Amino acid sequence: MLIYFAAPLFSQAELHFNQYLTAKLELLNYQVFLPQRDGAERDKPPYDKMTKEERRLAMFQLDTAKIMEADVFLFILDGRVPDEGACVELGVAYTHKKLQHPNKLIIGLHTDIRAAFIGSKLNPMIRVPLEYIATTEKELLQVLRHYHNFQILPDFTKEI
Repeated sequence: MLIYFAAPLFSQAELHFNQYLTAKLELLNYQVFLPQRDGAERDKPPYDKMTKEERRLAMFQLDTAKIMEADVFLFILDGRVPDEGACVELGVAYTHKKLQHPNKLIIGLHTDIRAAFIGSKLNPMIRVPLEYIATTEKELLQVLRHYHNFQILPDFTKEI
């Protein structure tokens, strides 16, 4: 089962958390596409020989292909507002699910209590496509295990 890991990746804290959670998922035998590690990074061949624009196009194409290939789209929602790149990736994942891959699981992990929208945690354009939002790593792993065992969309309105 392939998990696409959508998350902010611009600070040391974000990079370390992404690597930490990916390692934990991989120890549980999930295959994870982590863009900061597996993507079109400027210091890795063949991307290191590309112009900035060529690398941007390659990054977009690779990430989009991996989003569509993935069985699970995992969106790390922490921060004052969700990462704008991950929001676009969410739109791609949701559209792909609706048009071609109805059993794709789209899930969020939101451990951060800060919120930019008064009276609610997430903008509806982000909240609605997410089938489930875990608030702890343990809860995330339970949902993934349930999905992996049944390979169908569980009814997340009930206790797992």
